[in-house]
Amino acid sequence: MTSIDGRHHDAPLDARLLAEVSDQGLRAARVDDGSRAETDTWLEVVSRGFLDGERTDVQRDAFFAATAYRRKLGVYDDAAPVPEHPVATFASWTTELTTPGDRLTACAISSVTVAPTHRRRGLLRSLMSGELRTAADLGLPVATLTVSESSIYGRFGFAPAVPAAQWRIDPRRAGWRGPVPGGRIDFLTREQGRALVDVLHDRIRRARAGEVQMPGGHWDRFFGTRPDVEKAGETRVLQYRGADGSVDGLALYRVSENHDDFAASTLDVVQLLAATDDAYAALWRFLLSMDLIGVVRASELAVDEPLWWMITDQRAVTITVRDHHYVRILDVQAALAGRRYDAADTLVLDVHDPLGITGGAVVLEIASDGSAAVSPAPADAQPDVSLGIEELSALFLGGVSALTLDRAGRLRAADPHRVDRVFRTSSAPRLSFWY
Repeated sequence: MTSIDGRHHDAPLDARLLAEVSDQGLRAARVDDGSRAETDTWLEVVSRGFLDGERTDVQRDAFFAATAYRRKLGVYDDAAPVPEHPVATFASWTTELTTPGDRLTACAISSVTVAPTHRRRGLLRSLMSGELRTAADLGLPVATLTVSESSIYGRFGFAPAVPAAQWRIDPRRAGWRGPVPGGRIDFLTREQGRALVDVLHDRIRRARAGEVQMPGGHWDRFFGTRPDVEKAGETRVLQYRGADGSVDGLALYRVSENHDDFAASTLDVVQLLAATDDAYAALWRFLLSMDLIGVVRASELAVDEPLWWMITDQRAVTITVRDHHYVRILDVQAALAGRRYDAADTLVLDVHDPLGITGGAVVLEIASDGSAAVSPAPADAQPDVSLGIEELSALFLGGVSALTLDRAGRLRAADPHRVDRVFRTSSAPRLSFWY
């Protein structure tokens, strides 16, 4: 672990969190990563919280081996019939979030559950607020998460900053009018693909706002190269090599046969990683031209996919857009200075944070090269825009328009067009997976 990774992982629990939980006769504690018993019981509760069944020994083995990097918390009720099972869970770890033109260290959050027996007691509020304060105290400028229930996290300042598109394509109708690159496509074993993906994904994620480092164990889950993955052999792997011989793309897919019509089977794109435009075009063209496929499905795509302009019939595609990657700024000055901008300007922002973690009035000064300096605003400065931390978090990666938020009554600006020019980006942010 790097210094910030270790300090975050091992940090003591927030004093207010401990007191709030204790006042209810409960106990909050970190899970011992070296204790198989503590980790197994914590995992069982997380599985139950996400409506999954009991884990097998193989699944427990894989989880224990792959997740020691995560800071795992539990709230325990020592009066419960099974006191070793927590009644609430929480996990977080440090990651690197790509911002427009830059990158920031972030606190990623997952495995948030509260047992139905202990709902409406403020446990989620205590855990989330306490852990956000801890992350902020350690100097982490943003927190991120993906959610299964979207109505929960706005109260904590999180905003849906990166939407995701799901595509359903009729490949026979779609056709192809995009480029036909050189290079070559070959099948790989799952193990060969796994050996290549870390380097390739790093090339891609560092160039796309909204992406984060792949969490430990996830690539092996995608490729089926860890023992707990069910039906791993259904995953197929494609490689694209450019004319210079470099591996610039990988695609993982699965096929579900249609037993009533074998020529109308469904292909699900698990991951398509393309570091170049040629790799992107070549892999999509290949997938859309495969025999016996009547439906191609892909999820967690960007809302501005070039594929839309590479097919002949756009009506062959049904696209559904939903919220996906949530962002919560923990340090306004550090976050705003941790991205680049396309418009030089100086704005005074008055930011309200209901949790009191960050906020206040700041001056954002953007130079002609897109870099920014951020400082506290003078006491007599008039704000150009007033907004909450949730709204600023929505704007941060460039995927939400300030004009839209202004029209929705979510911010106040003398000139919302000016604010929009500052925060808008030329490419939509994307996160290509769940965590």
